[in-house]
Amino acid sequence: MAKRCGCDYAKFQKRSPKELPTTDQYDASHPVPYNSYGATYGEHREFLEFTLAQHRELKEHADSIGLGYSCSVWDVTSAREIVSLNPDLIKVGSPSNMHWEMLEILREEYMGDVHISTGMTTRAEIEQIVQFWEQGRGDAKNRVVLYSCTSGYPVPMEDVCLLEIVVMRKKYARRVKAIGFSGHHNGIAIDVAAYTLGAEWDERHFTKNHTWKGTDHAASLEPGGMERLVRDLNSTWKCMSMKEQEILPIEEPQRSKLKWGFYNKASTATI
Repeated sequence: MAKRCGCDYAKFQKRSPKELPTTDQYDASHPVPYNSYGATYGEHREFLEFTLAQHRELKEHADSIGLGYSCSVWDVTSAREIVSLNPDLIKVGSPSNMHWEMLEILREEYMGDVHISTGMTTRAEIEQIVQFWEQGRGDAKNRVVLYSCTSGYPVPMEDVCLLEIVVMRKKYARRVKAIGFSGHHNGIAIDVAAYTLGAEWDERHFTKNHTWKGTDHAASLEPGGMERLVRDLNSTWKCMSMKEQEILPIEEPQRSKLKWGFYNKASTATI
């Protein structure tokens, strides 16, 4: 579906369910029982988790249809597992963007691009993250794409704060590879605005059905919405240019037919 919609990449997630939560969190009930796939939060996460073999199969399928495969990693084990698949890019979600041990693996043991979201992260913390990559060997910082993001599902429009893209571009455009936008809002209109403000990557959650149980579906695009989003972004990209000449060829017939002083040249006084 993502390929048919025109997406460049399909991104999955990888976690080690026992590595991230505390024992109490693992053994506790899911905070929203309706969304749970197990008796405890740990069982819920174990049920949902793909194995490394399944991720390898997903990557092979994506490769076979000409769609990029990517994955968000949440912990050390998951980072090492996904690095072993050597995808073009690996994502670090907002919750894990200061997991320094995991980031070091991505900085030192992986040569692809690392896309990092900055939801629920202060500006001082974003600066720490960028400095961490600047301290890496070689051109580590030039593999980083930094995403403007608000962490919420879904995010109301007044909390999207698109002008953060302008701030990030001003501060980091020369210190990282690119700036992106990760949206958890409803609809598709503001993704185009994000692009015109300078976001070079646009990331959206994608689902087959908004009504499925789970916390992300309400803030995700169904195939029709994703297809329209890709269409609109591509159309906007085509528009982002200057006129190659003062009067374009498409304007010439209108100029001679409609513009005062040209269609009636013989009867118009010269000033």
